[in-house]
Parts: sequence; C-alpha cells; structure tokens
Amino acid sequence: MAKAKQSRKELLSTNDEFITLTGRLLKAAGEHKKQLQIAGYGILAVILIYIGGYFYFGHMNDQAQDTYNEGFQIMAKDITLNKSEEDFTKSRESFEKVLADYKMSNVVDLAMPQLAYIDFLQKKYDDAITKYQEYLDSTSEEPYASLAMLSLSICYEEKGELDKALSTLEKISKSSDDYAKEQAMLSSARIYRLKNDYTKSNEILKDFIEKYPASTSLPLAKAAITS
Repeated sequence: MAKAKQSRKELLSTNDEFITLTGRLLKAAGEHKKQLQIAGYGILAVILIYIGGYFYFGHMNDQAQDTYNEGFQIMAKDITLNKSEEDFTKSRESFEKVLADYKMSNVVDLAMPQLAYIDFLQKKYDDAITKYQEYLDSTSEEPYASLAMLSLSICYEEKGELDKALSTLEKISKSSDDYAKEQAMLSSARIYRLKNDYTKSNEILKDFIEKYPASTSLPLAKAAITS
C-alpha cells in the first residue's frame, strides 16, 4: 500500500519543529556564549599543552641521549679499560647529569649501571654493589637485569664474598636470556673452583655442556673440567 502523501500543513509542522529546535540551540549558544568560549579555549589549551609536551619530551630525550653518549664514548674508547682519572670523572659527570636533569628520558634507567661500572673499574666495590642493587630494585627487564646481576656477582667475587656471588648467580637461572644463563653457569663453576669444590664445579660444567652444546663457550667449559 502506497504511503499517504503528507499534507502541506504536516510538512510545515515538521519544518517548524526543526526550525524551532535549531532556534533553541542557537539561542542557548547565544545565552551561553561566554561558557562556550571558555570551553573552546580550554580544549585549545589542552591541545597546545599536548603538542608542546610532545616536542619538549622529544627535545629532552635528544639532549639526554647526547649526554649519555658522551659518557659512554669515554668508557668505550679504550678496549684495555686503562682509563685516566680524568676519563672516569668526565664519564661519571655525564651519567650523573642524565640522572639529575633527565629523569623522564628514555636512557635514564641505563645511567645507574654505567655509574656502577665506573665504580667497579675504580675498585670501589661497595659503591658499585649499592648502585647495581638500586638498579635491580627498579627494573626486572631482560636482559638488563640479568647482566646487572652478573656484574653484581663479580663485585662480590672481587671482595672475596664468594657465597654472595654464588647466590646472586643462582637468581639468573630464572632469566629468559640464554647468554646470561651461560655466563652465570661458567662463573659459578669458576667460583666453586676458587672454593676448592671441584666436584660441584665439574657438575655445573657437565650440565652446561649438556644444555648448551652449540655455545661458543663450549671449549672453555670442557677445558675447565678437572679429573
């Protein structure tokens, strides 16, 4: 059945309703012009803050990265690790600046283990241990956490605290990083030899050979087994 054609009166009535609604909205906008302006300015301010923040953090990250790189390049320039006191000082200043001035940068988390490494090279083992532990308290991200634990264990070993070194290495067994696990096992075997526990050392080395037959450290592990 064909739809009944609307009369002129009905069409006018519909249009009147639309015109009336539009008029009401325009009237409301006029009455609340100031409030709408304030809301508009507020939205604009949020957009400008977002844009400003985006560019600020981008600029800050660039500056933080440059500062971090300055310290890193000083430490990496000599493979023999024979650094002068001036090198240590300049590198330390760069990493400390990252921690102090760029706390929200992408590289801030890497500055602390770099400072710990400088302490280690300067034989300030207690200071290095404190920094590595502080770093580990703030992150569990791999492989960084496991590498920090390896470094921490070496600090304990250098202090002669072999049991603490071993307990630190044992924690790496839960890591998802195979390189860290390999190094932890080899380090544990070495420390047990330092403790004159060759049976335990051989046990770890044999386990290593079985677990990592493709490891580049396999010849080292085989050579370290004592009869």
